[in-house]
Amino acid sequence: MLPVLTAQQVRSADAHTIAQEPIASIDLMERASNACVAFIFERLLGTGRLQATGFLIVAGPGNNGGDGAAIARLLHSRGVDVRLALTGVGTPSTDRSINVERAQQAGVDVLELGATVALPSLRPGEVIVDALFGTGLSRPLSGQVAEIVRAMNASRAPIISVDLPSGLFAENNSANDLSAVVRATHTLTFEVPKLALLLGEHAGFVGEWHIIPIGSDRSFIEALGSTTGLLESADLLPLLKRRPRAGHKGDFGHALLIAGSKGMMGAAVLSASAAVRSGTGLVTTHVTATEADLIHSAVPESLVSLDPGLLHSGALPKLDKATAIGVGPGMGTERETAALVKVLIQEARVPLVLDADALNILGENRTWLAYLPQDTILTPHPKEFDRVFGPCANGYERLLKAREMAMKHGVCIVLKGAPSATCDRTGQIVFNDTGNAGMAKGGSGDVLTGVITGLRAQGYTAQVSCWLGNHLHGLAGDLAAEHLGMDGMTAMDLVHALPHAWQRVRDLE
Repeated sequence: MLPVLTAQQVRSADAHTIAQEPIASIDLMERASNACVAFIFERLLGTGRLQATGFLIVAGPGNNGGDGAAIARLLHSRGVDVRLALTGVGTPSTDRSINVERAQQAGVDVLELGATVALPSLRPGEVIVDALFGTGLSRPLSGQVAEIVRAMNASRAPIISVDLPSGLFAENNSANDLSAVVRATHTLTFEVPKLALLLGEHAGFVGEWHIIPIGSDRSFIEALGSTTGLLESADLLPLLKRRPRAGHKGDFGHALLIAGSKGMMGAAVLSASAAVRSGTGLVTTHVTATEADLIHSAVPESLVSLDPGLLHSGALPKLDKATAIGVGPGMGTERETAALVKVLIQEARVPLVLDADALNILGENRTWLAYLPQDTILTPHPKEFDRVFGPCANGYERLLKAREMAMKHGVCIVLKGAPSATCDRTGQIVFNDTGNAGMAKGGSGDVLTGVITGLRAQGYTAQVSCWLGNHLHGLAGDLAAEHLGMDGMTAMDLVHALPHAWQRVRDLE
């Protein structure tokens, strides 16, 4: 798992590398700049993802500007048309000054912007490299540098940001002036992710972000003990359960889904369809008798439990055979349904997964949170989260509150987004690394509920069910987008792609 480091931890890792390797800071800067240039040529220009007739590198006064000056020289050495623009703000760091001098000696066209010029006129096809400020920034940009950022954004040219989009703080941007933050096309961040890159509300600033290894001491980074991480496919391999050759359906759990109501049966169909592809041995879907035929025809692999209600469920099904219960998709929030959720929380002796209307019911009855069984899984999108736990001003605040609430109530909270994050009762936050914007369609969350419930039914822990469920769900979305495109894919396409996602994960073994 890739640790997500704070700005202070990044500085500690750099200082440790410089002291222990040992390596001079200017040489570490050279290493990082070489890695950026190699990525630009091999992964952007070389693959056709980026077209460029030349580059305008905009360098700030600190070490991020030093990276920019080194990148300018290295691009120039490859025969690329390069201009290096230096801001007239701040006292240059020693390493930046050295790299600017090296760039001039190498023949790079160096421009001094002075104290008032925002940005030189761009040439046709020129790409901007943003090397104004990195992870060390702690206050909003203002004055000339803010105008430079706004001019860069207004140019509509592709922008490659070095380490972080300039103006973006590494973690909490609640007090930031987001009008003075670079809107990057690509962000090349060094060694590890930074939290700001993972918050969906910053996607318009970050663009596509890429990790650029620079040879930092991994053991030291691990020893920093970050409680936030980015899950990778390889992390799942030791967690996967084997399927015994002589296994039968009773060996793989029984998922019970309580979902659907009149006019909302699509949610039940999607959840049940996903659950039967989760690897669990049996699935039962609890619906009203009037809607049972729909489940029989749409999901013939699922057993059906009949509720006496005509329009919505209000009676608790038999729980004795279930090994996990998912509740909420499309079930409504009527009084009888709310009473069902209350009794379920009180009486269930197997793991619970609460989503959609079950969460909305909790939001109307917050005192019930105290009675949730340990390791219950909640899967809210941001609005559902705010209904249950109170309004949050932004994604950063919501993430911290999700961690706090997971610890307080002893539950796992999957905060759905791009990307999703799992907060567990130990205080750990784990982001998922799969998925795409094609999944931003109605029903995608219902699919996730089915997958996670099916995994929990098989005996996976709450934590692993969330990690693996999010990964499979997002990977199914990536495979669907690869074959169908993001625009036309639907939630049911995620269900159809789940077996291929499983196969992709198992192939790593």
